Amino acid sequence: MAKILVVDDEVDLETLIKQKFRRKIREQQYEFVFANNGISALEQVSANDDLDIILTDINMPEMDGLTLLSKLNEQNSLLKTVIVSAYGDMDNIRTAMNRGAFDFITKPINFEDLELTIQKTLGYVAQMRETVKAIKENNILKMYVDETVLKFMSSREYEKALIENEMIQATVAFIDICSFTKISENAPPDTVIKLLNSYFDVMVKEIIAQGGYVDKFIGDAIMAVFRGDFHLDRAIESCLSVRKQIEELPEFHENIDFVPKVSIGINSGEMISGNIGSSSLRRLDYTVIGDAVNTAQRLQTIAAPGQIAISGAAFDLIKESFQCKEIGEFSLKNKTKPVLVYEVMK
Repeated sequence: MAKILVVDDEVDLETLIKQKFRRKIREQQYEFVFANNGISALEQVSANDDLDIILTDINMPEMDGLTLLSKLNEQNSLLKTVIVSAYGDMDNIRTAMNRGAFDFITKPINFEDLELTIQKTLGYVAQMRETVKAIKENNILKMYVDETVLKFMSSREYEKALIENEMIQATVAFIDICSFTKISENAPPDTVIKLLNSYFDVMVKEIIAQGGYVDKFIGDAIMAVFRGDFHLDRAIESCLSVRKQIEELPEFHENIDFVPKVSIGINSGEMISGNIGSSSLRRLDYTVIGDAVNTAQRLQTIAAPGQIAISGAAFDLIKESFQCKEIGEFSLKNKTKPVLVYEVMK
């Protein structure tokens, strides 16, 4: 239903409008709201945030139509106004258009012309709102998605990737903020979210710098994936940087005693990459799954604050590039034999 504000000091116009558009009103295509001058019109605009268009006279007491036009541009730029006036001289038309009027109709009113003008104006308003909505959605998307990913999402390769599941060689890192649960239980929600997001910002920058991507945020932890050449080396470089950057952050105050540290589990190997979720809910997550992923998560639970834990198999691949220390054998879920675990020092 289109909602239209009519602004005119002629007392008979309200009755005339209701008579001429009674069918549209009855069929709930149009709803009319009335005001007798510009001041009253602004009050109606404030009270009715779902207005679509305004029809206004020029010559009115207290506030005329041209002054109203100027005020409307300040208050709601998406509202479009049609001038309906007996003052149809060029000066008035030019002044009205310069102040943002969408169209101009002269009195006495030709109601067929008025209805066509209303339909045309409503069509323009609908188009304008769709454009604004698209811009907002696009800007929101840009806040959460890297520019290279946006370009990829518009490509044929992306369409193919949505339906393609594959076995890949990659490295997964689980990065957890140690003891953050204590803050979430005691601090105000705004403080918790602000602090968590600030830590995530630091971590994400280091992940992206090494060509990785954030697969998902899991509470106060991040799951990151590294693919391509030297994916294990790049994952470890990234996590070393994450640890360093987090430990160099200043102690958080606001009556909260908290020094941030991360515990990290990294594992490399074969895993399935694909769209996983519920089609009926239209919620699919393009992610990686498999034993290598599960092992990375379990290594993270073993890691102490400040530790980067890797498996013996991963150690064999990177021992010439990184300094590591054996921290022992651990029994991991779904593993028949204990796993030898190393800590990456530097």
